[in-house]
Amino acid sequence: MARYTDAKCRICRREGSKLFLKGDRCFTDKCAYERRPYAPGDHGRARKKFSDYALQLREKQKLRRTFGVLEKPFRNYFYKADKQRGVTGTNLLLLLETRLDNVVYRMGYANSRDQARQLIRHGHFTLNGHKVNIPSLRMRIGDEILVKEASRKVPVIQEAQQVIARRGTPPWLEVDGSQHKGKLVAVPTREDISFQINEQLIVELYSK
Repeated sequence: MARYTDAKCRICRREGSKLFLKGDRCFTDKCAYERRPYAPGDHGRARKKFSDYALQLREKQKLRRTFGVLEKPFRNYFYKADKQRGVTGTNLLLLLETRLDNVVYRMGYANSRDQARQLIRHGHFTLNGHKVNIPSLRMRIGDEILVKEASRKVPVIQEAQQVIARRGTPPWLEVDGSQHKGKLVAVPTREDISFQINEQLIVELYSK
């Protein structure tokens, strides 16, 4: 499986936007993008004129890298979103938002989506009472995530719960911190998706 091993902060600088790939560090003055808000490399500060295709590509890469999805699965998400009723771009965002790894991150049980994927693969959570280790599972209304009792003292989970207040919990999720569980109570809307993305450019890219 392809795996990015370089510094994650370079991704944010390359895409020209904070993608919050480093967890709580992204909310501090140590954030590399805040200190150097330009593309990495010798010519990162050069003024560039982007074509329509380049703008569409960068927007696609930004969304794909935010959720940590490889190119082929991301394309499949788009095709699935295109077949659904409604606006294709919004459908795409909702499919990504309701992935299990993203929901675990949004609930505050991981500091980043990468960390959430690792914790899920290691079997630290149950979904509706059953062991789960597939980060890409799509959650539905009423699905409940529970941190296993033996995993509640895992340092990274405890640390994530302490800093969740920095980013907050979205309204479509219900989290019970004392019971170490959370539930998907509603389908997220476009207004619930706070990060800056122009999904219409992605639709235009794949529609060529």
